[in-house]
Amino acid sequence: MAKQRTAITPTREENYPEWYQQVVKAADLAEVSPVRGCMVIKPWGYAIWEGMQKDLDRRFKDTGHVNAYFPLFIPKSFLEKEAEHVDGFAKECAVVTHHRLEEGPDGGLVPAGELEEPLVVRPTSETIIGAMFSKWIQSYRDLPILVNQWANVVRWELRTRMFLRTTEFLWQEGHTAHATEKDARDETMQMLDVYRDFAESVMAVPVVQGRKTEGERFPGAVDTFTIEAMMQDRKALQAGTSHFLGQNFAKAQDISYQTSEGDIEHCWTTSRGVSTRLVGALIMTHSDDDGLIVPPALAPQQIVILPVLRKNADPEPVIAYCRELAAELKQIRWQDERLRVQVDERDLRGGEKTWQHIKKGVPIRLEIGPRDMENHSVFMGRRDLSPKDKSGVPRDEFVAQVGELLQEIQDGLLARAKAYRDAATVTLSSKEDFAAYFAAGQPGGFAWCFAADDPSYEPFLKSLKVTARCIPLDNNDALGDCIFTGAAGQQKILFAKSY
Repeated sequence: MAKQRTAITPTREENYPEWYQQVVKAADLAEVSPVRGCMVIKPWGYAIWEGMQKDLDRRFKDTGHVNAYFPLFIPKSFLEKEAEHVDGFAKECAVVTHHRLEEGPDGGLVPAGELEEPLVVRPTSETIIGAMFSKWIQSYRDLPILVNQWANVVRWELRTRMFLRTTEFLWQEGHTAHATEKDARDETMQMLDVYRDFAESVMAVPVVQGRKTEGERFPGAVDTFTIEAMMQDRKALQAGTSHFLGQNFAKAQDISYQTSEGDIEHCWTTSRGVSTRLVGALIMTHSDDDGLIVPPALAPQQIVILPVLRKNADPEPVIAYCRELAAELKQIRWQDERLRVQVDERDLRGGEKTWQHIKKGVPIRLEIGPRDMENHSVFMGRRDLSPKDKSGVPRDEFVAQVGELLQEIQDGLLARAKAYRDAATVTLSSKEDFAAYFAAGQPGGFAWCFAADDPSYEPFLKSLKVTARCIPLDNNDALGDCIFTGAAGQQKILFAKSY
């Protein structure tokens, strides 16, 4: 039997890491930059990120947060104030030590003007935002402060992969200060729920909410909470985190306030973030061997109309008809926004244009030629179905039902991803079963096990290239003996190989 041809080679089954890189290339999302470890995000990829930004920004503002901007450069002494924090990020920091270039003896440029204090290029902003909070907060009347920043950060990576792990990446980071522990903890969980709902309802990516184990916690935090998603190679990807920082940073940076009784107390602070890693999560959750698949809620163009032109015939009637249909569709609202529709009038062969849009993941393709005009119909293809699965639909029927169709695609992608994850999730009851499940050459997946939050079995996990992803928040009331240490009364922990 002949092998089925696919637009992307190798396929997911043949070489998943290379398949991922080829999807990024074929969808024209990004490319490697001249700077090692960094990427250029191209318009289609950036438009997807802009869609994520827009939706998340609305959610943040709906929960009372405001946007601000803080410096890219952080004095080294700021990081040194919180010992665990600086230890956690020290190996990833890029450091500026000079403030100008001068011509050297061989004619090249050499650094000059050494700084009195080195500046760290922002790996995260807890320390510099905390320094500002300490100035802004005087009284209980100043609280809470709920700030969000859209920015870039730099973490020096040795092994990079576009969108998933790059030296520079884009993100948002939220930082808040509160009068009480309860308020700070409520904020931490509220924003974790915002991330979960966004991932599932907009990205169509099902996630597990949980608390990180001590070894996986954000440096300097009291508790880190996460949403964990499964990719199609059954590895986990941390899609977002929300941190309860307690009073650790407040004490290190003197973020304090006067209570209504006149006492001086330290604030309780939180931070959180998601990044362009979400684009990688989108790719690896939904895409297939023909390229990217973008859920309609995030697609830069939800519908593309492809004029089918006959050789030596006047193209204007078909193009005019397509433009008219596009204008009609753009008046329709779905999920509180007008539909995003493109007429592709480029002078390219029809098959070439069609496959470009398939590889970019456009949810709906409409092919319209003279015969479709005569029949007052459209020839429709859906990206969640096979490229060959196309059908004629009366134009009026399509226009009337397009919102339902987009919702069907959106819901179907989430259901498909959830079914895949659930089928690759197991409960393991012994260390031996755990080793067999994650052994080299096995497909692996998500594994729930009764386990202690104990670093003593970390070498065993490392030998299998497995990490504790989180202690799930839902359906985790049962207690049992740890399969690694035998300790009684332990909750289940979710384990997986991961990115």
